[in-house]
Amino acid sequence: MSRRMSVSEQFNIPSGVQRVLETLENAGFEAWLVGGCVRDSLRGVCPKDYDITTNAMTNEVMAAFKGFGVIATGLKHGTVTVISEGMPVEVTTYRVDGSYSDGRHPDSVSFASDIRSDLSRRDFTVNAMAYSPRRGYLDVFGGIGDLRAGIVRCVGAPERRFGEDALRILRALRFSSVLGFDIEPATAHAIHRCKGALGKIAVERITQEFLLLLCGGNAGNVLRQYGDVIAGIIPPCSLMFGFEQHNPHHDYDVWEHTLRVVDAAPPERILRLAALLHDVGKPLCFSTDEKGKGHFYGHAAKGEEIAREIFARYLRVDRRTEERVLFLVGHHDEYFLPERKILRRRLLKYGEEPLRQLIALNRADIKGQSAALAKEKLDVLAASEDILDGIVSESACISLRSLEINGGDLMAMGVPKGPMIGTILHKLLGEVCDESLANAGEALRGRAVELFNEIMQNNEGSDENEVERYEN
Repeated sequence: MSRRMSVSEQFNIPSGVQRVLETLENAGFEAWLVGGCVRDSLRGVCPKDYDITTNAMTNEVMAAFKGFGVIATGLKHGTVTVISEGMPVEVTTYRVDGSYSDGRHPDSVSFASDIRSDLSRRDFTVNAMAYSPRRGYLDVFGGIGDLRAGIVRCVGAPERRFGEDALRILRALRFSSVLGFDIEPATAHAIHRCKGALGKIAVERITQEFLLLLCGGNAGNVLRQYGDVIAGIIPPCSLMFGFEQHNPHHDYDVWEHTLRVVDAAPPERILRLAALLHDVGKPLCFSTDEKGKGHFYGHAAKGEEIAREIFARYLRVDRRTEERVLFLVGHHDEYFLPERKILRRRLLKYGEEPLRQLIALNRADIKGQSAALAKEKLDVLAASEDILDGIVSESACISLRSLEINGGDLMAMGVPKGPMIGTILHKLLGEVCDESLANAGEALRGRAVELFNEIMQNNEGSDENEVERYEN
């Protein structure tokens, strides 16, 4: 069900934007605020930027703003950017777009004298409203009514709008997810019919819209209703559709479980992506035991493998995001126990931020499982997080940097420079984390001497094995 919105018709315009409007009007032209700033203002949300449309041609706009900073950002499409009181304000001449042979950009643009022609080329009714301090609101296509009702509706024929620019399909889903709006039936039908046109859109643009959709408050419902669209842009997701788990820990099939985990995860791109992909490997790892119970041995590693392919082919994210999501997918099935020694070890191994994200994903995963079994698991996770908070607040030793001994100290004690330094430091850190050794200079030096003597009695191969053991 859509979220009905109260609409405030009070429009607070920054003085820099007001100055641009007045400059155009005083020069004898019409000037209107359009698009997202009008929509957001009606929603009671402060706009992030302001776009102005006018019947002035670009040369006339530039002449009107001789005393301002003016950037010719898109003369071909009638757009210049005026810097007014430090604010960049885009000013675009009324225009009508020609045909879209590439399904993304107009082949040509012709300028118009009537703002209604300009508004008729826009994507959705809630984005096709204009406001002028002198003339008030202009709402040719019923955008205010759709905003109140919580509806996403194309301007004009939906299939034509999506045929012009297929990215509008994902924009519609993004608005539905972020605003909690329903997509009206004709627009929804066209989305399903036109989804194949998304193949014409660059992966980078798809990713940008999809991540905004994924972080919306209504993301799970949108993914549920438009799974065919999601399968078109991220094909491996279709493996999860309707895949029954046959396991007492799960009341839902893999896809429905995934959607519930997405909704339960904090609305951050890393965690939402990890939530979406955490079980993508399950269908390829399914087996049943003699009692018919379903198992998914190795699904986390398989999921990490599939997620890596998704980032290589279907989604483009920055390296940090990719690496962190792969880590979370590959480790999401690790069970947390409220034991200080274990949590210190994981803190040492993963770092605080990755470990906290893993806990957040684990919590969301539990919330998407059987409700009858969830409470005990969530209690265990909460207890683990409390212990982790205590460890962090104590500034406990969880890295080589926090050890009260370093490589220089070891060399001063006679340990030769080289791999042995790292071997001893990692062993000391492990014992401090296990709380079997105090992080104090005298205790560390004494234990370092013992470790040095032990290593000297072993062969070189053993040294290498120890290094690998404590560095992994």
